[in-house]
Amino acid sequence: MGKYSEVFVGIDTAKSKHAVAIADTGRDGETRYLGEIDSAPATIERVIKKLAGKYEKVRVCYEAGPTGYGLYRQIVTLGHECAVVAPSLIPKKAGDRIKTNRRDAVTLARLFRAGELTAVWVHEAVRDLVRARETAAADVRKKRQQLLSFLLRHGRIYSGSKYWAKAHARWLAAQAFEHPAQQIVFQDAIDAIEDCASRLQRLEEQLHAIIPNWSMAPVVDAYQAMRGVSFMVAVTFVAEIGDVRRFENPSQLMAFLGLVPSERSTGDSVRRAGLTLAGNRRARRALVEGAWTYRYQARVSERLQKRLEGIPKPVRDIAWKAQVRLCGRFRRLTAIGKKRPVIVAAIAREMAAFLWAIGQHIAPAY
Repeated sequence: MGKYSEVFVGIDTAKSKHAVAIADTGRDGETRYLGEIDSAPATIERVIKKLAGKYEKVRVCYEAGPTGYGLYRQIVTLGHECAVVAPSLIPKKAGDRIKTNRRDAVTLARLFRAGELTAVWVHEAVRDLVRARETAAADVRKKRQQLLSFLLRHGRIYSGSKYWAKAHARWLAAQAFEHPAQQIVFQDAIDAIEDCASRLQRLEEQLHAIIPNWSMAPVVDAYQAMRGVSFMVAVTFVAEIGDVRRFENPSQLMAFLGLVPSERSTGDSVRRAGLTLAGNRRARRALVEGAWTYRYQARVSERLQKRLEGIPKPVRDIAWKAQVRLCGRFRRLTAIGKKRPVIVAAIAREMAAFLWAIGQHIAPAY
């Protein structure tokens, strides 16, 4: 018996067991659940080779999750296509209230065959470092807030204009408590903040040291030509999104980032609501942070001028066009009374489009 042409494999992954389903090619192709298998690499290899013996082409997909990309690397090494799917972008039926491993695997296989799944960018080395840095930054914020809450409970309110600056540090050093227990709590909080800040600094230094040798370094440099796209914003965006050329147009990138309005329309009724907030939240948050800089008038600051050195002219032109447009749009939306979060989301959405345009001019050094 000859081989069949193609099979689509959906795997619902877990720590110890994987649920596997397959969908034959063609609109009316059969979809079958194969059962649960052990997550050991030897078992995975045996199943994939068995399918490869029956089908000319084996295409595998599974959801991105805590199991990481080891399965992806193994399947690619075996010579087959594998897609790691963005969980938040998997289509779901409104009335579906049953979730099992079997149903998830079958659904993945069926949707993969239909071309309805969106794959993520699988390059986790720098991404792991970027996320570690993000966790460290969150720890610093959390520890600082805990200290401020402790001081507020005891009526210690800083009257200066800027927290965590040198003046604030001197004010903190002058604080003293009568009871030894409270002094211990205060000093422990100060030490915890310093430890977290040191960890954050170490991780940022490692990023600055590693990025120049990264294959995506030219893209990171080009993105920094845009106002509001600092080194950390650019690295986060590239680490999470990857090569934007995998998106056919800016609209696809905007949708992937969850920066497009949700919609529930029927007949002549069109109802639009807030942003979908699907896709990658880290890249979305980085763009939102950068969007705030466009509330000021368009200009090339000294810091931005340094970032523009060595950048190709087409990229510089796109960056300046973006700055003129987005600064003007920020002012116009403010003038008509739009709320700041709405304005910033709109600016972040257009920033994604300009970053997509820059990405078309810069090829990663693979």
